[in-house]
Amino acid sequence: MAIALTTHRNADSVIAEFLNTTNFEPAIKKWTPEILDEVKGIAEGSGQKYEDVLSFQLVDEFWVYLDKLANIKTDHCSSIGVSKIKNHQAFIAQNMDLENYMNGYQKLLHIIGTRTEPEQYILTCAGLIATTGMNESGIGICCNTLMELQASENGLPVAFVVRGILNKRNGNDVLFFLNNVQHASGQNYIIGIQDSVYDFESSSNQIIRFYPNQNQKEIVYHTNHALVNHDVKPWYREYHKNILEGIAKNMNSVIRFNTLEKRLEKPTSEISIDGIKLILVSKDDENNPVCRPYQEGGRVFTFSSVLYTLTGKRSIQITYGSPDQSKYKEHFF
Repeated sequence: MAIALTTHRNADSVIAEFLNTTNFEPAIKKWTPEILDEVKGIAEGSGQKYEDVLSFQLVDEFWVYLDKLANIKTDHCSSIGVSKIKNHQAFIAQNMDLENYMNGYQKLLHIIGTRTEPEQYILTCAGLIATTGMNESGIGICCNTLMELQASENGLPVAFVVRGILNKRNGNDVLFFLNNVQHASGQNYIIGIQDSVYDFESSSNQIIRFYPNQNQKEIVYHTNHALVNHDVKPWYREYHKNILEGIAKNMNSVIRFNTLEKRLEKPTSEISIDGIKLILVSKDDENNPVCRPYQEGGRVFTFSSVLYTLTGKRSIQITYGSPDQSKYKEHFF
């Protein structure tokens, strides 16, 4: 129904066209074959067509397709990361903003560790393999769409990047994986690896590490526009130029980024978990808030807010809905 309402076309024909114009399976089989088996299992267990279940995993890639098809843009997600210092642990956090039809389908997957796979907590929507998550080794990931960056019709989709990273126990393996896959869609990844945090703006052709403040590299944050990766689609060049020159001040993503910047403009030692939660629930700009409560008839809302503590007593805190309407629940490894 959501596809039909967005495209004003038959959903089955849109999905068929989307899958016919992309070829993600070879990359998935190369980098995360066990996750593809999981997708096949979801299809078999639910009695749905494999093609439909596969396409549901390709949330960001479908947004890329819609943008190219009908210039349908999306703006969502605000993420933060803070490295460990003397008075607090390392953590990453995110408001995961998704489309309204996903409301009520928030799920937390708990994957029990095995000899080959670490224990994991994964935020997702029913039927979807992942949106964001953390594992027992103190490795976590948050994601923000960067629609203007170049995409690849045969790269590795975002959900599989997330699962591939969460299957790693070693930080070097995480960084190798992120920097060596070809990314299917433009995406910002905030990666937490134990006591350190990293921010990478990733397109299909390049991956560039981003520091919001060169003088305070232990803090990172991002929304939905690229600032250091200039591998931009031709039709986004003017848009990208306006952002870099400070002309696009009223854009939703820019306003949210400025909110994060202002609220994090303090010594790292003064940034606490409770302070991060206050940022994630903030509505400094009424029309462009970091926290977006669900509204009937709306398009996008804060599906969940997550906060991952990477060091010390590792845990995940999660809300089922926006953090102004749902309390954080904490889970430990």
